[in-house]
Amino acid sequence: MNPFFKTSAILIFLLVFSYSPEIKAQTQPFENEVKELVKKYETSPWNKGGAVFTGSSSIRLWKTLEEDFPQANIINTGFGGSQTHDLIRYLDELVISFEPKKVFIYVGENDINAGKTVRQIINEYGIIIDRVSTSIPEVGFYFIGTKPSPSRWDKKGQMEALNNEMQVLSKSKENVTYIDVWTKMLNKNGTPNEKLFVDDRLHMNSKGYKIWKKAVKPYLE
Repeated sequence: MNPFFKTSAILIFLLVFSYSPEIKAQTQPFENEVKELVKKYETSPWNKGGAVFTGSSSIRLWKTLEEDFPQANIINTGFGGSQTHDLIRYLDELVISFEPKKVFIYVGENDINAGKTVRQIINEYGIIIDRVSTSIPEVGFYFIGTKPSPSRWDKKGQMEALNNEMQVLSKSKENVTYIDVWTKMLNKNGTPNEKLFVDDRLHMNSKGYKIWKKAVKPYLE
């Protein structure tokens, strides 16, 4: 084949590949996953005034969430290994559009692992609270405190500092509640209970989620 025509054919293929809507790469982190969540709830039944659970993979992987609280009108919009700024980007799609009465949030652990400061995370929590409250004035926020992941135990100081700041935030705002899971997931010697986690030592197994269920339950009754 003539080298000119061979090169042209390759360029045409690459252009078609690049602009094909089926395979076009997402332009923002988690964009495709969020679109799938939106699509899911376009066909799944839900009612306004429910409880949205959102944040990172610890929420996304809570597979028994609806089963654990069958009367609570649960909407689970947890996504990927998201950080707080990712949740801010998708607040309209993942929280505000559902017009919830309560919002349960687990996000911040990935931020710490990525090197964010506690102050930066708390400031971003404030943005979440303000944005959602502006659209839904009567909404209540329930921040699930950072869990003691064994694989990130070297970040213990930052995680404890974030939990402390969450408690301060909850005391300063009437519509914000802090839910402690940290102390309930430690051994008597103050180290993480490895039996609550899967092999990656980051995500929880059913025993870990039982602790979360017990911690969250009082706020859904």
